[in-house]
Amino acid sequence: MLQIINLWRFKRRRKKASVTVMPVRRDVTFSLPPDRIHDWTGEGVHYTMLENTMSLVIPVGERFFIDSVRYYRDQIQDAGLKQAVKAFIGQEAMHGREHDAYNAHMMTRSPSAEQFEERIRKLLNWFQDNTSPSFQLSITIALEHFTALIGGGHLDLLDHPAYLPDAEPNYRDLWTWHSLEETEHKSVAFDVWIDTQGSSLRTYLERIFGMTVASAIFWSFTLPQLMKFVHEEGKLLDLRGWGHSLYFNVINPGLMRRMFLPYLDYYRPGFHPWDHDNSHHLEAIEGFTRTFQKSRPASVIT
Repeated sequence: MLQIINLWRFKRRRKKASVTVMPVRRDVTFSLPPDRIHDWTGEGVHYTMLENTMSLVIPVGERFFIDSVRYYRDQIQDAGLKQAVKAFIGQEAMHGREHDAYNAHMMTRSPSAEQFEERIRKLLNWFQDNTSPSFQLSITIALEHFTALIGGGHLDLLDHPAYLPDAEPNYRDLWTWHSLEETEHKSVAFDVWIDTQGSSLRTYLERIFGMTVASAIFWSFTLPQLMKFVHEEGKLLDLRGWGHSLYFNVINPGLMRRMFLPYLDYYRPGFHPWDHDNSHHLEAIEGFTRTFQKSRPASVIT
């Protein structure tokens, strides 16, 4: 019985990487050609619209993440984590800004894109008005894990010959930058959770409940909207296109397939985002992002 009780206490120590990987806010801008919004991946409309559907969720989602973490900022005692939170907020704000510009191209092309973004905004506003701050943070750390998996998968596959060989380079660079920064700050919100909520059976159950709710809502919103976008492109009954997108995601190079086991690892009691240490991708982050950084003074975001 004592062993069972100790198991659920979840005595944690932060991974070394979560302390040494400090996020940095970078002011970058990408020039995205609007005429390529529907096929920029080079993998057809079906896969491109999956990426675009996810992009439409990002700006309103990032603002929700910022609010969830900012609520607990004054409760954090660790100076390093406070610094990481400030950088996290800055990075998420930049992600929202650049994806707003990206999504404007979708809203010009698609009759339903703006309505979809508004549905996501109303949903997240409902959570803010009707759930506890801790549950909102649990949703945040769940979706941060999800975005870190997508970003990490993108970075892992950049040299794979079957991964986006014909992608429009500006869109590809935007997703690469976003993936690098999602990797860089992937443990920040989680460390805020541990720092402010502690480690107990209750917080574990709230954490995994947050992931279950976030996953169900994310896919129940994005998959129907994906089908709507494909329908607007006149490709809903294009079985070859759907088959190629499925093959691309599941078989070769298999981005979604590669995410499955790391996604399930979140449900492990002792999970921490840096259990999967892919910080080697960050060695080139400054050189990569320097190309897109603006010379203008960066706005202050706190």
